[in-house]
Amino acid sequence: MIKVFLVEDEFVVREGIKKTIDWEAHGYEFCGEAGDGELAFPLIQKLKPDIVITDIKMPFMDGLALSKLIKKEMPWIEIMILSGFEEFEYAKEGIKLGIAQYLTKPINGTDLLREIDAVAEKIREKARERAIREKYIKEMKEGYAKERKDLFHDLVTGSKSMAELLEHAGKLEIDLSAIWYNILLFKMQPVKQGHDEYSNRLIEIEKQIAELAESRELLLFQRELEGVAFLFRADSEEELKEKQTDLINELEHLLADDKEIRYFGGVGVAVNRMSELPLCFEKASHVFAHRYFVKESVVLQPEEAEDSLAVPREDFSLSEVNPKHMDRSKIRDFLKMGQKEEVIYFVEEFFKAMGSGALSSTIFRQYVIMDVYFCVTEFLEELQIPRDKIDVPDVSAESMQSEKSMVAYVVEIMKSALELRENAASNRYRNVLDEVIGYIEKHYAEEELSLNVLASHVNFSPNHLSMIFSQQTGKSFIKYLTEYRMQKAKELLRCTGKRSSEISVEVGYKDAHYFSYLFKKTQGMTPTQYRGGKNAEGDE
Repeated sequence: MIKVFLVEDEFVVREGIKKTIDWEAHGYEFCGEAGDGELAFPLIQKLKPDIVITDIKMPFMDGLALSKLIKKEMPWIEIMILSGFEEFEYAKEGIKLGIAQYLTKPINGTDLLREIDAVAEKIREKARERAIREKYIKEMKEGYAKERKDLFHDLVTGSKSMAELLEHAGKLEIDLSAIWYNILLFKMQPVKQGHDEYSNRLIEIEKQIAELAESRELLLFQRELEGVAFLFRADSEEELKEKQTDLINELEHLLADDKEIRYFGGVGVAVNRMSELPLCFEKASHVFAHRYFVKESVVLQPEEAEDSLAVPREDFSLSEVNPKHMDRSKIRDFLKMGQKEEVIYFVEEFFKAMGSGALSSTIFRQYVIMDVYFCVTEFLEELQIPRDKIDVPDVSAESMQSEKSMVAYVVEIMKSALELRENAASNRYRNVLDEVIGYIEKHYAEEELSLNVLASHVNFSPNHLSMIFSQQTGKSFIKYLTEYRMQKAKELLRCTGKRSSEISVEVGYKDAHYFSYLFKKTQGMTPTQYRGGKNAEGDE
């Protein structure tokens, strides 16, 4: 119900307006009144009416001054001015402020109601337009998530200047300004299920974590299969540590009794320049790589990660080397779950556990390289990649010359292995994609069709399916679905005489206004214009 507030210094006039109209019967709530602008403004702030009817000439604060305050603080409120004929010139300034209507006194109840109805319809139309825009933004959220992901990539790689980062963030309505920064990388996965399987419990936890980040005004960035990243901002190092501690405690509390989910987090080092975020991210990534070395759920600080891999720095003796130092299970776990961007962090942390003394031995380096090589080839063969198709660099004498060259070689062959793994997965995912596209073609007319519905259908997590879909098609799911629905709509507009509202329902939009908005947004014209023979962009 639309709320109306009246400001009029003449009691008789005010009572006449209030009692002449049966407000409730006409769909209005008469929510308040005041005798001047000074009394009215705090009430308007509290009651938040949709329409304010105000006289211009009043004691203490006149209607024009009141209108300026309202439009500054609550620009959505529509204002109707009541004025005597001789005050018209004075009222012009009010009209420039965006006043909805100028009415001359005296005015009877019927005429006033007619003018209020016109303003109310304007309010309803704005509300419809706002709802349509909000729905569009919500539906395009998948694309927005990609923009956020790209912003995070730019922040932690140092690929953009501070001005470019701020401009990008501004377009996404993200405030990056702070004096201190830090990053927490965080990932969850089901204990018993495969990492690509759909888990309702996991989805619910992800939603709660997103709400937690929003309530604490933390920036949360999706990293798809790599989990999420929290960006902390604060005005002091102490405040930064407090925010980190509070979030970690909340996360641990949220997942404390959940035996179905394993989680791991890695915290970076605090920096006080935006340009130093790549250093912060690099440290967080090293700590995050420790999830392959521990079994329990934990969020590690940099110093805790160092302690967990601490080894005595003693002179090396080959006779003291235990081949178990070369834990193949950790390499295999990484080959199954890791990403190419993480290889360098995993390898450096893996070798750090052995101690620099061990790797100073040429013989031991040879042993390490050969063992990694055979571990990689065995893993790829298990993926049914024939040995002659395994494209990983052969072991060379140069790769064994120093610890640095050995690390570089291991990084190279593991990256090559992950590329082959992704190629093999891509072939398997084509079958999933065919099933997904088939489902879209069969169910596109259902308004409830969403990424979550599809993910549940193919037993994948929404984030994983989103990544696969965009990799295989080059488009986000919502972009693909919208384009498919628009193509069907264009066929119906050109080949049938059905009304636009009927076509809207047939292609999955119950709200015909939203369908028209989306059609114009994507095709550059209204459905009526398209039917009339104008060519949409890209049409012949």
